[in-house]
Amino acid sequence: MASTPGARPSRPSDAAEDLEVLGVPPEGGPVYDLALTHRSYAFEQVEPAGHNERLEFLGDAVLGTVVTDLIFTSYPELSEGAMARLRASVVNTQALAAIARRVGIGGHIRLGRGEELSGGRDKDSLLADTFEAVVGAVYIERGIDTVCRALVPLFRPLVEEAVSVRERYDAKTALQEVAVRERGGAPVYRVASTGPDHDKRFTAEVFVGDERYGRGEGRSKKEAEQNAAREALGRLERSPAESAPSDRGHDARAS
Repeated sequence: MASTPGARPSRPSDAAEDLEVLGVPPEGGPVYDLALTHRSYAFEQVEPAGHNERLEFLGDAVLGTVVTDLIFTSYPELSEGAMARLRASVVNTQALAAIARRVGIGGHIRLGRGEELSGGRDKDSLLADTFEAVVGAVYIERGIDTVCRALVPLFRPLVEEAVSVRERYDAKTALQEVAVRERGGAPVYRVASTGPDHDKRFTAEVFVGDERYGRGEGRSKKEAEQNAAREALGRLERSPAESAPSDRGHDARAS
């Protein structure tokens, strides 16, 4: 039974039927409850409670393996670097959050009150993390074959689309070429990180000359820089009137 949007479900196992597409069995179970429990909820309980960060760690590795194998077997002509870029284009915070929304994960997450009020149920990072935790839970309970049967149909179209629209290109390299050609200078990146070592989030800003043209977030420095480069490319490739930088001023000078 699906939870009412915006409400904190009291029994995540009720989500099992909705999440069968990810390999969750209809009857659910404790490990799936744990996968849907955010640390903000666990920390509010009177008695110590578990949360999904360890399952997220496992699911991230399993997901990476499944998608890597899909790319490796489907595109034997790709180099190592091209495969890595293709994988990054479909396994990132934004892509995983989009899948999580499609399968309805957000309505089933156990959240703390503060996270609930701040819109956590629809945050990209929280949705992506929970998706990975569910993958980890399915792997533990049902094995890699079940994970593959669930994930390959979800990710194959994304991979094919990424190839068809030439998403294999490195956004940073493309930005370098455009910036030098159109602005006469190479882009410069500034990256900051927040969060504990095991759960860092990175924010990157990219400057061309003195102006900031893009900003991106990610769970790695590389992902944040790529997302910033994509935003900057969009600005630079528009007409001059529309490509005004997103931030100006001497205090924003990149060094």
